[in-house]
Amino acid sequence: MAFELPQLKYAYDALEPHIDARTMEIHHTKHHNGYTTKLNDAIAGTDLEGKTIENILGNLDMANAAVRNNGGGYYNHTLFWEVINPEGKGRLSGDLKDAIEAAYGSFEAFKDAFSKAAATQFGSGWAWLCVHEGGKVEVCSTPNQDNPLMPGIGCGGTPILGLDVWEHAYYLNYQNRRPDYIEAFFNIINWNEVERRYAQAK
Repeated sequence: MAFELPQLKYAYDALEPHIDARTMEIHHTKHHNGYTTKLNDAIAGTDLEGKTIENILGNLDMANAAVRNNGGGYYNHTLFWEVINPEGKGRLSGDLKDAIEAAYGSFEAFKDAFSKAAATQFGSGWAWLCVHEGGKVEVCSTPNQDNPLMPGIGCGGTPILGLDVWEHAYYLNYQNRRPDYIEAFFNIINWNEVERRYAQAK
């Protein structure tokens, strides 16, 4: 069965002023839709057809550029839309809060580490919060549409929070002010969803 572009659970303008409606619409209907279509084209008629995206990326032939780029683009954006929400959702708490504080000392120190990973990713890419078996968390970044599910990329483990720092994600509103976009992101994180993913992944 072919992969489908996921529908957003909120309107394109719902994230304003943090992310503007025009950026959201272009990002979803053009960029994510393009990755979805090209991923389906890349796996059509191969033994990857019918597999989950997690299975495809976890066992990826990294030399397969079409699946690497478009599979990553499909997965990364699908996660991104889920971990943001117009009002944020909930507050960081419970086991995930404990894991972040164990790894970074405080939420503020984690925020600094995540923001630095996003701000210093050269060119296009992503910043991630990943969880390893046993529940330990780690921040890292990856270039282009790579992600930590792929062999030998980033911090490994399962990504539970991701921030898109490709220019198409923010340039209309923020131009070259990537740090302002990163700061705005923290206003719209859906912590309930991130915590659900943490519990599932650990």
